[in-house]
Amino acid sequence: MPGLGTSFGRGGATTAQQDLANADCILIEGSSMAECHPVGFRWVMKAKERGATIIHVDPRFSRTSALADIWVPIRAGGDIAFLGGLVRHIIENNLFFRDYVVHFTNASCILREDFRDTEEGATGFFSGWSGEQCGYDRKTWLYGGDRGLSFPERDLTLQHPRCVLQTLRRHFARYTPEMVEKICGISPSLFHKVADALVAASGPDKSAAICYALGWTQHSKGVQIIRTAAILQLLLGNIGRPGGGILALRGHASIQGSTDIPTLYDTLPGYLPMPRGDGSEATLRDYLAHQTKPTGLWHNLPAYFISLLKAYYGKNATAENDFGYNWIPKITSNHSFFEYLYDMADGKMEGMFMMGQNPAVAAANSRFERAALSKLKWLVVREMVEIEAATFWRDSPEIEHGELKTEEIETEVFLFPAAGHAEKEGAFTNTQRLLQWRQKAVDPPGDARSEAWFMHQLALRLIAKAKQSNDPLDEPLRALDWWYPEDELGDPKMEAVLAEINGWYTNPVAGGGGPGGNDGIVFGVDRKGNSHHGPQIDGYPRLKSDGSTASGAWIYSGVLGPDKINKANSRNSKDYLGHGWGFAWPGDRRIIYNRASASPTGEPWSEGKKLIWWDGTQRKWTGRDVPDFPVEKSPEFRPTGNESGLDGIPGDSAFISHEDGLGWLYVPSGLQDGPMPTHYEPLESPVHNALYSRDTNPAVHWFTRQENRFAPPGDPRFPFVLTTYRLTEHHTAGGMSRFLSHLAELQPELFAEMSPELAVELKINNGDHISVVSLRGAIEARALVSRRIRPLHLNGKTVHQIAMPFHFGSAGPVKGGATNDLVPISGEPNVTIMEAKALTCNIVPGRLPRGPAFEEWLNKYVPEGGPPNLHPEQPAAGAPCARAGGGHGLEGKIDTR
Repeated sequence: MPGLGTSFGRGGATTAQQDLANADCILIEGSSMAECHPVGFRWVMKAKERGATIIHVDPRFSRTSALADIWVPIRAGGDIAFLGGLVRHIIENNLFFRDYVVHFTNASCILREDFRDTEEGATGFFSGWSGEQCGYDRKTWLYGGDRGLSFPERDLTLQHPRCVLQTLRRHFARYTPEMVEKICGISPSLFHKVADALVAASGPDKSAAICYALGWTQHSKGVQIIRTAAILQLLLGNIGRPGGGILALRGHASIQGSTDIPTLYDTLPGYLPMPRGDGSEATLRDYLAHQTKPTGLWHNLPAYFISLLKAYYGKNATAENDFGYNWIPKITSNHSFFEYLYDMADGKMEGMFMMGQNPAVAAANSRFERAALSKLKWLVVREMVEIEAATFWRDSPEIEHGELKTEEIETEVFLFPAAGHAEKEGAFTNTQRLLQWRQKAVDPPGDARSEAWFMHQLALRLIAKAKQSNDPLDEPLRALDWWYPEDELGDPKMEAVLAEINGWYTNPVAGGGGPGGNDGIVFGVDRKGNSHHGPQIDGYPRLKSDGSTASGAWIYSGVLGPDKINKANSRNSKDYLGHGWGFAWPGDRRIIYNRASASPTGEPWSEGKKLIWWDGTQRKWTGRDVPDFPVEKSPEFRPTGNESGLDGIPGDSAFISHEDGLGWLYVPSGLQDGPMPTHYEPLESPVHNALYSRDTNPAVHWFTRQENRFAPPGDPRFPFVLTTYRLTEHHTAGGMSRFLSHLAELQPELFAEMSPELAVELKINNGDHISVVSLRGAIEARALVSRRIRPLHLNGKTVHQIAMPFHFGSAGPVKGGATNDLVPISGEPNVTIMEAKALTCNIVPGRLPRGPAFEEWLNKYVPEGGPPNLHPEQPAAGAPCARAGGGHGLEGKIDTR
């Protein structure tokens, strides 16, 4: 989520799904929302009923396209060129919302004299590039002058040649409609139709929204695609306003929750960065000095971080021991899953816990993933069914082909039965940052248990074992405050966990927390009957850095406060934004950055788009949402330049998580691959980059390895573009859908969509078996010949695309090839996500050979020899860009390292 985080300050959707109904135009790109997020799509249809224009940009015509007013077929991987063309159109024609842009964005900020753009020589490199390190020294990207990011030098006339707007103008000057057509295959007339619809739906009394999903994120420049959308919405004045915003459509019930309270290696709860293990953050003082920002919301990071340490270690965390800072793990390198995978393959990892994941089907280069699993000594799989990751040793394609032999695989697999979502309680955090509580309907059957039970019981055993040890390495386990009360099944009480996440005052009150009491204490007694903590806090502004408060995730503070009401469990919606139904972080704001819904002087931009406004009589902000701004700060307030924290944010700013209070059209720091989005070709592409001499994102991580090769641009062996997508009837790797007979019957077999023109060229009929081949492997599918996929004409070259779902595998009642066998492992520079939405392939009519004949057949199309780095821009194995990646830990915060 750094695309949203660095643009606006927080890595989450800026709006609520139901607010889409108020949009005058909705652009859906990188998603088939009608099929993959059908519940949320009802609000798109509500907007359409009210007269909104719906635009769908996608390589394939889907149910979303059928319900849109405009469908724009695009070459997979061309999104920045298309969106950048829209940015150019708006700037060149002076169509941006000037009052909004001048006051609420950094368009007026002056950049350094030594900054160099990718456009200078059309090299594709920004200033600060180091070829040896495969990365940027980002100091030249900062604002000019000596006032840092908090109080930048600005030219409110937007005429200074080094101001952000003029820099942006020059950067996108070559992204003309003609260039968009050359790169994306979109005609100028269709381009202008989209541009006119967006501009017509933006301004004081209009607003447009953008929705995206994995079709944007799973690219080698995915963060920068989202950044381009953010620039577009800031220029049009659509952030923080009703009917506007950017909605990041998350593909699972709690994917937002799993980044808020993360399953990520480099981020702590609430997007606090994990401390570095390179010596720069050896002490708590070092960490706080480096991560605390002088102005804006992140000035309070010490309170958030120390309260987290108190939640982890309780009374064991004291000022004398830096609140247990030494017990927190430190990042020493990239610890992403792909790094683990390579360690597995090289015999450097003994065992693995696999929960809620099936990399044998769902992960990039899953053929290689299955081979790597065979090198483990032990593997624990928690699942409701026997997925491919649990059975790879006996029935994977590699067993059939003879690449792996069951008798030679020493991996001991432990399959633990898991509870389903109706068999456990807890909170989901959905795509719009909304915490919603679910009750347990029934107890899980037999030995099936929830994730909470598993982790709780595992923790109790590990802590007991650590307490029998004197090894200093076990000290972090001995220090943990594992206090949670249990139910009759041994599950931790999940509302007690939520109470800790919300936060409390740490000083315990003897006998506190009694039923019906007014003391503000909930679950105040630990598992052994001892008083554990004091009253709940009522929101993150109450958190302190002196150890007097604890909070497991500061952004969730307020969900279970001293009123003892679990607001995630509230089911009494009071207004169109859903206040009273669940709890949206932060502070139950439904549309964040909503200060931008009012003019710089505090009045609503228009009556029809009112949200919050300044009440001059009461001298405070009020309205239809919780103000995302200091409630008593007047619009006239101007800092002197000596203030800290939120006192340094002007009254006519709206983005309080940023040090300057501004929305960032240009990111001065915080991203690994550039302050402005730049069109790069996918790592595998049928064409060279039409804009720059550099084809691919320079800072990308290739994970170079013989088993993970990339085709060079225009490789005649792999002439077709392949993109992947989801089906409504199946869920990701299929563990929750392919094993259900009614869903398996609805979508029983893997297929590849292709155009009639391509089918004629390859002599393929609808329903024929075909083999799809990439440099990583080959799978079998049925041909679905359809006008939903159309040939594109790029600069005189016809490019064919095919699209395949990725839900099938070798386990369960419905079997099929794993599409991700074809996808290479790669790492987008900021989040280490793979490029699964744009790669190249070949199509061979007919079925794949069975048994050992497969290897001989594959070698005809994918020769085994040659170097691992076939792409001319791919580094050799062992080079810095070959493996180490970035991370999620820069959610709007600044890191110039």
